[in-house]
Amino acid sequence: MQEWALLAVAAVLIIVVVSYAAPRLGVAAPVLLVLVGMGCSQLPGAPHLVVEPEWILVVVLPPILYSAAVNVPVVDFRRDFATIGSLSVLLVAVSAFGTGLLIWWLLPEIGFAAALALGAVISPPDAVAATSIGKKLGLPPRLVTILEGEGLVNDATALVLLRTAVLAITASVTFGGALGDFAYAVSVGVVVGAAVGLVSVWARSRIQGQPVLTTAISFVVPFLAFIPAEELHASGVIAVVVAGLITGHLSARRFSAHDRISERTNWRTVQLLLENGVFLLMGFELTSVVGAVAGDGVTRALVIGVVATAALVVLRVAFMVPLIALLRRQQRRADAVTGKLDSFVDRFTARGPRPGEERRYDRGIRMLRRKQADVAFYASEGLSWRGGAVLAWSGMRGVVTVAAAQTLPEDLPFRSELVLIAFTVAILTLVVQGGSLPLVIRWLGIRGNDAEHERREYARLAGELVTASRTLLESSALCRENGEPFDDELLEQTLERTIAMSESIEKKLVEQDGDSRLHQRFELQRLMLDAQQNALLDARASGTYASHTLEKAQNFIDSQSARFT
Repeated sequence: MQEWALLAVAAVLIIVVVSYAAPRLGVAAPVLLVLVGMGCSQLPGAPHLVVEPEWILVVVLPPILYSAAVNVPVVDFRRDFATIGSLSVLLVAVSAFGTGLLIWWLLPEIGFAAALALGAVISPPDAVAATSIGKKLGLPPRLVTILEGEGLVNDATALVLLRTAVLAITASVTFGGALGDFAYAVSVGVVVGAAVGLVSVWARSRIQGQPVLTTAISFVVPFLAFIPAEELHASGVIAVVVAGLITGHLSARRFSAHDRISERTNWRTVQLLLENGVFLLMGFELTSVVGAVAGDGVTRALVIGVVATAALVVLRVAFMVPLIALLRRQQRRADAVTGKLDSFVDRFTARGPRPGEERRYDRGIRMLRRKQADVAFYASEGLSWRGGAVLAWSGMRGVVTVAAAQTLPEDLPFRSELVLIAFTVAILTLVVQGGSLPLVIRWLGIRGNDAEHERREYARLAGELVTASRTLLESSALCRENGEPFDDELLEQTLERTIAMSESIEKKLVEQDGDSRLHQRFELQRLMLDAQQNALLDARASGTYASHTLEKAQNFIDSQSARFT
């Protein structure tokens, strides 16, 4: 037991060190962790470590998916749902059948069903390495969203295909039956995930001011979605993703600010440890996987793994060509209808609501505004062929490939070789594609959103928020919780501060001079907070004040400091 505890502590420390060093080395952390794991497995006295795949699929995968889904913007996910769906379903199916046929041709003695099972194992890319590189190098947000969305959903397709292929090894399976199973798995998974997401959000919103309790509920939500869905023979992956998307979308309305901050921090920590832990384990287990293959089987498995990796790259590149062509056509259509839609919205707004139809008119305005925003998004955020090249080269395999490979039936012929093939594909794609992706992005010259455009957009949104505050303060219906009016002098002072805050925000976004009075003011406020923190530390050391008084003061200083970080 102590040996396992020591390994866990060492793994966490390695993950932290590698995650800290990777950006400075210009390499994705998963790539380094795989290499470090391979190196650690060769150390004298390194234990023979093989983790049961069910631990990864049932214990590790749900929180990884949930933590990613919670932070994916639902609006962006909806706008690119067709693209994400084509990559997550069609491309995974094409990759599974394509590589399955290739592996069957190279290893005919295993049978097509077993080859298809391995094809399903190696077909779903893991977006962790790609998105970590993309965010660091400033890829356009739409590219990052597509990669994240693909990584969330494609595991469901691969695992359903794997389940069907394993069943076909011992029984006959029809195409219609397989399609029906997939439809059932997805639909029931969506229903279970939506139910768990809505109920958990409702329960957590009822617990006010107790972030520890809401965090405890948050930690079990992925399993509340995954386990019932799997028991119903549906897709637990889809259930977890839907629950995470609903939670992330509703958190702005239903959770307190403290709960949202805790949610982001806690789940990013969980995601860091679990995802990177699997990559470290992948490299560490390689020695055991190779040792399980006898004789010349190692060379044959490695060669087939290299060939399968090349096939996956070719299939992904070929799939991207028509996909990017369709997205560029979508951009041209959006450009064409932008003016017409804007004119229609202006006429609809100018006409105003008919008597008695105010609520219907408001719904119509919201729908038109959303359509207008969607069209503007497609027109301005179109994907170029260079963006398509990044997507095509972002096919790194990871968590699901490693775990699913080890769930292949024990009595399957050449099982050890098949597992080694899957490991070879995963490690090759991570090291080769993941290692070269930064160079590809720099060579293509892809840049994220224009900084000046983002400042103007943020200034416009900040203006709307301040306007909402001014409208509230100037409203004649404004009153306290007990029904009494607020003090007039207090209202006037608050309104003056609100106006000053609006001007301050605008100046901060417009002025780039580091010596301006505004920047000096923020710098001075940070220095004042540092002085307060030092004084608080002295008071804590003197023992003059009670601990709960010191805690309140620390919370106040922390809340103020968060505004300037």
